[in-house]
Amino acid sequence: MAASDARALATRLAQWDDDALARLLAARGISASATWADHFDAAEALLDPAQLTRALTTLSAPTVAALDEAIAEGAPVARPARDTLGAVGLVGDDGIPYGAVVDARAALTRVDTGTPAALPAESDAQTAERAFAAAAALADILQLTATAPLTRIGTGALGATDRRRLVELGAAPTAADADELIAIAELAGLIAAVDRQWLVTADGLSWLGARTVERWHRVARRLRAALPPALRDAHGGWIPVEQWPGALPFDPAWPGRAARLRTLVTHWALIAPDGTPPTWAIGLAAGADADEPALQELLPHEVDRVFLQNDLTAIAPGPLDPQLDRRLRSMARRESRAQASTYRFTAETIGAALTGGETAESLREFLTALSLTGLPQPLAYEIERGAAVHGSVRVGPDWSGRTRISGEQQYVQAIAVDQALRPLGLIADGDALITRASPETAFWMLADARYPVLAVGADGEPRVLDRQRLAGVPAPDPSPAQTYAPLLARLRSAHSENADAAWLERELEQAVRARAVVTLIVRLPDGSDREVTVEAAGLGGGRLRGRDRAADVERTLPISSIVAVTRVDAAP
Repeated sequence: MAASDARALATRLAQWDDDALARLLAARGISASATWADHFDAAEALLDPAQLTRALTTLSAPTVAALDEAIAEGAPVARPARDTLGAVGLVGDDGIPYGAVVDARAALTRVDTGTPAALPAESDAQTAERAFAAAAALADILQLTATAPLTRIGTGALGATDRRRLVELGAAPTAADADELIAIAELAGLIAAVDRQWLVTADGLSWLGARTVERWHRVARRLRAALPPALRDAHGGWIPVEQWPGALPFDPAWPGRAARLRTLVTHWALIAPDGTPPTWAIGLAAGADADEPALQELLPHEVDRVFLQNDLTAIAPGPLDPQLDRRLRSMARRESRAQASTYRFTAETIGAALTGGETAESLREFLTALSLTGLPQPLAYEIERGAAVHGSVRVGPDWSGRTRISGEQQYVQAIAVDQALRPLGLIADGDALITRASPETAFWMLADARYPVLAVGADGEPRVLDRQRLAGVPAPDPSPAQTYAPLLARLRSAHSENADAAWLERELEQAVRARAVVTLIVRLPDGSDREVTVEAAGLGGGRLRGRDRAADVERTLPISSIVAVTRVDAAP
């Protein structure tokens, strides 16, 4: 690293405002706890070969091409690459790359991305079919996650048990599909990681109530926004997919990451397997919106009525309207996930609906309005039977702040000896049971054990508990200026208006610490310059002490008279 480069960069950094300097530090991955004392420390660290190698791995292919051209021609980097490189401290104000940057670039070789395999094309109708299937599968996953959060292992991946569960329940065709849909949901902000779990966000819950086309389009826009800058074009779309593997030429991990991103956008049907967007998604690829009407024409028509049958099933002759589907699934188990879906009512599903706040009247009213065939007698009977026993067990707080479980003795006695409920630590209290667990915990454990349980308040009146656990709104990430505020303050406090004098004093301090031999240019009172070579020994009081080896004498020179310093070697 040439001293002149470090000095020029330090001077440049001192002239930047805090926001620009903080953005540079963030882009270069500098730790906020860096111990730099001044801008010269910052410049030397930023021009360190290892740091420059990391910086070059983040450059996009067009920026690398512009840098290589400038190095080959010994000319300034052309715009807009000059602005990009300047913002991260790789070129000077004149657009010329620093010498250390040139050396670091020469030490790098491009990552071999291999020969891409030829992948099949598909028709718009086939891509639309995949879009429908992906949106339906993700909706199933969010429905399940809303009441039973998914496990997130230490690596950030979906837990193996939950992966199998999603496949067994038909929410995802394969384990790989489950992983990809979870990744898509996270990028789209529909789920969020909270400790070791995936929780649905409020936005994810809202997404479940949208129509299929809107569901697909909302996620598609967010997937595009989540693409790294190297994959985006000037218009807000994305560069041709065949260019993705080479978008970051010096990052050895990039080809794998690019392949993963391609898999996700293909899964969500933004592109066909061969990388081309379907006709209705061309706008997305160009930075605009998808053609929703064109996509809608290719999707199955959503229906708002079902056939209720005597065997306690409901058959939707097409994809059921999402809002109707959500409510129907709160009282029936969906058995098939084809375009004509089948739902089955059981005593347990109706009991769950009553537990969730439905009543016999609200169930009859909803199902009668939804049915093309009226309300079959067997289903009406099952609803009445479920409502008759619902509330046979009541759970709520007692006067002492503990939780009280009371009701019909046949159930209370069964609960007292139920091994699955041992974690509640139940204690008999007359005809009731007492537990130190919260009313909510006790209620859901009893509901999962299929007891006809009703939640009540301290006043004994029924209340509805919502089992859905949503991820809270995350605190906004601090801005780079906030992150680096202490470091920036330290750099500003050490800043001197006389950069030349500050740099000279820094060189002298380093020479003294190393007991180095330096050649000094000293300006005499008559205006002439004299060259002196000394072994730097001390610095203080505005003077440099050093031993002139040639004359074998100790010299003390005013720093204000020293014009330049050149290091010769270190003292033995």
